Amino acid sequence: MYLIIPMDSQNADEGKLTKINDAKVWAQLCIEEGRLQDVKFAPTSDGFEAFSEGIVVADDNEYVWPYMELSMIVLVAHTQRCIEDIVEAYIFKELHDLAY
Repeated sequence: MYLIIPMDSQNADEGKLTKINDAKVWAQLCIEEGRLQDVKFAPTSDGFEAFSEGIVVADDNEYVWPYMELSMIVLVAHTQRCIEDIVEAYIFKELHDLAY
């Protein structure tokens, strides 16, 4: 599964999830077999070679329609901010679906 997340920094260890409009860089996480396989960064959400199947956002008020039109799943990380926490929450199904 490829997930994209808007980040405030390209540092995989210290970067934090941010709002879509505040993103300085985007991270694409490849999660397979219950663990993080790879992290890639791009300046835009569509700057990756592999198609992203989902997006993780910081709250329910994000404008995500462009991603939903691409049939991407939208997951909300209400408390998780770093990549490690987001991956763990994804694996243990602790990320929430978008509330309309």
